[in-house]
Amino acid sequence: MRRLAVVAGALTIAVLPAAGGGQTPEKAAPTSEKPGPSTEPAAGRRAQAKDDRTQPVTVDADKMERFGKEGLVVFTGKVVARQNNSVQYADRMEVYLDERGDRILRTVSTGSVRIITRDCRTGTSRRAEYYDMEQRVVLIGNARVWQEDNVVSGETITIFLSQDRSVVQGGAQERVKAVFYQKEEKPKDSPTTAAARPAPTTCEN
Repeated sequence: MRRLAVVAGALTIAVLPAAGGGQTPEKAAPTSEKPGPSTEPAAGRRAQAKDDRTQPVTVDADKMERFGKEGLVVFTGKVVARQNNSVQYADRMEVYLDERGDRILRTVSTGSVRIITRDCRTGTSRRAEYYDMEQRVVLIGNARVWQEDNVVSGETITIFLSQDRSVVQGGAQERVKAVFYQKEEKPKDSPTTAAARPAPTTCEN
């Protein structure tokens, strides 16, 4: 069966997020003050989240249906959605657009849901809801997230992508479970060893 590939923004569905309405942002006046150490990580995450929203979304599926009046695009059949090194797999994905049809508001994925975030966290659940403005992913139903050997599970896991924060909630039948493996502290590398270390690789998709 021939697969359908859609690059968001390339078709009339235009699910490429808008990048500031086409206006050129004003440049901030130069300043000699440097942000303190506590503000740099937060500012970096906010800038990174904004950058994610301006990146194209590529969706690969067996079938696509567009409902213009509802601002809805439905992908079915081995759906794979990618944006800036983040990947989501599902059997069905509903993409909800704004009134103009040029920005994703949220997506709802069901059936064999699996996500891989840009920081190499992998999650699975029965249902996943993604909210673009908040950069928030909610895994619902037997949710599980792991990174390397560490794993957490619960009925619902909410991942705040721009804040490096997550909230795990248990259900009526099962409590939250978490397993964290302690790692031995490695000696600090000498400048020569650090320079010889290969660059980190991207997540496996």
